[in-house]
Amino acid sequence: MSDTDEHSHRIPLRALLPMKLRLTAVFEKVPDGYIGYVEELPGANTQATTLEEARTSLAEAVELVLEANRRLAEECLGTREVIREPLSFTA
Repeated sequence: MSDTDEHSHRIPLRALLPMKLRLTAVFEKVPDGYIGYVEELPGANTQATTLEEARTSLAEAVELVLEANRRLAEECLGTREVIREPLSFTA
């Protein structure tokens, strides 16, 4: 097994989630409740009756967007040999 083969396996999303990543959730009161979105993550948005429901739903939306983006990236890469590794940073 070469060095690149060793790193080409898929890292489960759950293994990456424990990293601290600070994002900005924005909530707006609207006539039917609240809408919310994450400034730094296009596609992560929600609508709910209460602020607490919006917060919970937005967290789920973030997980879904990250997983969908991962799947799309994998499909685009196909069988090409790549190196995947966790990325952490302080912003």
